[in-house]
Amino acid sequence: MDNLLVRKLKAEDAKDISRIYSSITQKSVMTDFRRIIEELALKEENPCFVAEFQGKVVGFMISHTPAGGFGIEESAWITMLGVDPKFMGEGIGKRLAEEVFKFYKIKGIKHIYTTVRWFYGDLMSFFKSLGFDKSDFVNLHKVLDD
Repeated sequence: MDNLLVRKLKAEDAKDISRIYSSITQKSVMTDFRRIIEELALKEENPCFVAEFQGKVVGFMISHTPAGGFGIEESAWITMLGVDPKFMGEGIGKRLAEEVFKFYKIKGIKHIYTTVRWFYGDLMSFFKSLGFDKSDFVNLHKVLDD
């Protein structure tokens, strides 16, 4: 896409991110994107971007650097990614990822992680196309009783 603008995410993008997320999941949004943006995206050390096409937000990527980890060197995580379904396959996710990678490369961070559910084959394929592979992490899950 020639006229695609990738820029730093702003607090007022929460409504557009919610719209994109809802159109991907086909469900009402329960996530408080404004809170996520305020806690992660607005911090200078976290490269979080949106993609705009003809003045409309059509994609987003939220990433951060955790304060610590279980014995790993400084690393980064891509925690959320979304592209408006009308614009999927146009290279928007790749452009967003390139901006995130460029940011971390300048910071000297070499290891970037993300998590994808097994049944999201398209998303797994997307991250594999960017060079992601299985890591040494095992995802663990617990549900707390009511």
